[in-house]
Amino acid sequence: MPDIKNIKGISDADRKLIEDAEALIGPEPATMGFVKNLFWGNLREDLAFPYPQSDAKEQAECDQLLARLDEYLRNEHPSVHIDQEQEIPDWVIKKLFDLGVLGMTIPREYGGLGLGITSYNRVLERIGQSCGSTAVMVSAHQSIGCKAVMLSGTPEQKKIWLPKLAKEWLSAFCLSEPDVGCDAGGQRTTCVKSADGEHYILNGEKKWATSGALSGMFTVMARQKVVNPKTGKEEDRISALVCTPDMPGIDIFSKNRSKCGIRGTWQARIRFKDVKVPKFNLLGQEGRGLNIALSCLNYGRCTLSAGMLGGARTVRDAATKWSRTRFQFERPLSDFELVQARLANMAALCYAMDSVLYMTTGMLDRHDEDIMVETAICKVFCSEMGWRVVNDGLQIMGGEGYMTENEVERIFRDSRINLVVEGANEVMLSFVWAYGGKKLLESMLGVQNAVGWSKDEGLGANLARIARNMTNPTIMRAAIPLGIELFLGVRRGVPVIRKVGDSLRGEAERLCQAVREFSHQYKQTCRIYEEKLVTRQAVQARLAECAVYLHAWACTLSKLDRDLRLNADAGDAEFARDKAAALHFFDIAEKGIHAQYRALLENTDDTMLPAAAAAIAHSDTLPNAGFSIPESSPVAKGTGKVLKQDAIKQFPGDKYAKV
Repeated sequence: MPDIKNIKGISDADRKLIEDAEALIGPEPATMGFVKNLFWGNLREDLAFPYPQSDAKEQAECDQLLARLDEYLRNEHPSVHIDQEQEIPDWVIKKLFDLGVLGMTIPREYGGLGLGITSYNRVLERIGQSCGSTAVMVSAHQSIGCKAVMLSGTPEQKKIWLPKLAKEWLSAFCLSEPDVGCDAGGQRTTCVKSADGEHYILNGEKKWATSGALSGMFTVMARQKVVNPKTGKEEDRISALVCTPDMPGIDIFSKNRSKCGIRGTWQARIRFKDVKVPKFNLLGQEGRGLNIALSCLNYGRCTLSAGMLGGARTVRDAATKWSRTRFQFERPLSDFELVQARLANMAALCYAMDSVLYMTTGMLDRHDEDIMVETAICKVFCSEMGWRVVNDGLQIMGGEGYMTENEVERIFRDSRINLVVEGANEVMLSFVWAYGGKKLLESMLGVQNAVGWSKDEGLGANLARIARNMTNPTIMRAAIPLGIELFLGVRRGVPVIRKVGDSLRGEAERLCQAVREFSHQYKQTCRIYEEKLVTRQAVQARLAECAVYLHAWACTLSKLDRDLRLNADAGDAEFARDKAAALHFFDIAEKGIHAQYRALLENTDDTMLPAAAAAIAHSDTLPNAGFSIPESSPVAKGTGKVLKQDAIKQFPGDKYAKV
C-alpha cells in the first residue's frame, strides 16, 4: 500500500513533518479501531455495543472508595483555600494517600488498590466536581507519573518504586520543554552512555512538570543516539529515564508560577547538568521513550476528561437550580426559552461527555489494540463540550456566577486549560483527521497510482500503466466501487446496528446513515483537494469534527440503550432528564455534522488566508520589545519585553522569577 508521505506535490518540509509524525506514532495496529472504521463507512458494532460494564466486584469496591472520598471532599477539603493560596497543603496530599486515592491504580502487590481505568476515572470525576487543582495533581501522579513505571518498568524497578508511589511519593512526568510542547518528538534534553556503560549522562531542561517540586521521582524524556538494527546507522530517538530529586546536577529552579486556573497545582522547571542516571533507571528499551509517553497520554487524556466532566456537572446543577430560583420580570429564569436552550444544552453535553469518557475507559480496560484516535477524541470532545457547559452555566448565573466565592467562577477558570494541555485541541483535530483516515487515504492513493491519470507521465506511459492495472482483479475490486462513488455519487451500503432495543431502532438507523455519508464526504474532499489537503488544516478540522461528533453519537446511543435496559420501569426525574438529554444530543450531533459539511463548500477560507497573511505582515513591522516573546524562540529569543511580576505571588525556593 502506498505511503501517505509519498503523495506527489507536497513540499519537502511537509514530507518531513509526516515522516516525523509516523515515527512518533509508531506502526499501525493490525486491527482498525472504532473511529478508523467510521472513515471507511463501517460501524464496528462489537466495539461499542453493548456499552462497557465494569466488573461487579470492582464496581462495589470503587463505590466504597467514592463514599469515603465524598465524605472527605464535602466536609474537609479546602477547595477555596487551595485556589486562593495557590497550594495544595501537605495534609491534603497525605489524606489522599491514606484514602488510597493516590495509589488506586497501582497493583495490590505493591501497596495500591489495583483498580481499573474506569474506576480510576470515576474517582477523578468526583474530585473534579469539587476541586480542579486536586484532580490535576492526582491525574498527573497516576496517569503519567506512576503509569510509565507500571507499563514499562521491570519487576525489579516496580518492586523498588511502586510501593513508594502508592503510599508516599508524588511523581512527575518531564516531557515538555521551553521549546517543546505538542511536538513531543522535538526533545532537546539529551542523554549519552557514560564511558563505563553504567550510567546515562543527562543534560537539558524541562518545563511544566506538574508536582515536579513535590515529587519523589520523575520520568524524564531525553534524546539519545541509538543504532537502528535494520540500517546499522545511528539515529536520534527518545529514551525514558527515572530520576530522583537528590541526584547531583538536578536543579529545580522554579517550583511554580501563578496561573489563571488550577492554581493549586505546581508546575516545576528543572535543569539537568551532567546528571549521572544509573542504567538500572532506564524504562523499557533505549529509544522507545516516546512510545511510553504516548501510552501514558492515552490515560492522561481520559482523566483530564473525567475532571472536566465533574466540573461541568457541578456547574450544570448549580445553574439549573439558579434558573429556578432567580426571578426576573416576576418569572423564574427557567421560564424563558433562551435559558431553556442553555439548560438543555448543558444536560445533553454532560450526558454525551459521560458516554464518551466511559466508553473510552472501557476500551482501555479491555485492552483494545487500536485506541489512540479514541482517546484523542475523548480529550477534544470532553474539554470542548465541558467548556461550553461551564460557559452556559456562568451565563445563566450572570454576575453572581462571576463572583469569586461562587464555585462556578473557579470551575470556569480551571476548565479553560483543558483545551490546551495533553495536546492542544487544534493539534488533536489534525491528528484525528490524519491518523483516523490514514489507511483509507493510502488505499485511495494506491488506486490513483494504479489507474488514475498522472500529470507527471506522458500519454503512452499513462495508458500502459492503466491498461496493465485494469487487468489486476485486486486493484479493480478497490477501484470500481471507489470510482462509482467519487464520480457518480453512488454511496456504499449503509452499516447496521443490531444490538439496540426496539425503541432506539430509528435512532440507530439515523446514525448509520450519518456514518455512510461521512465516509462519502471524506473521500470527495480528498478527491477535490488532492495533495493540497495535507496543509489545509481548516478543511481537515471540519472532517475531524464530523468524526468526533459521530463517535460521541455512537457512544451516547450505546449508553442510552444500556440505561433504558437497566431503568425500563424507572419513573424518576433524573432518568427522565438523562433520556431527554441523550435524544437532544443526537440532534446536536447531527446539526454539528451538517454544519461542517456546509462549511466544506461555504466557508470564509478565501478571505481568511489573505487576512491572516496581512495580520502576520503587520505584526512583523512591530518591535518585539513591546510584546511577550517565547523564551526559546529560534528567531527572537531575548528580544521581548520583560514581564512585570512585582504584584504576582512568587514561590519559596524559586530562582526563576521572570520570563
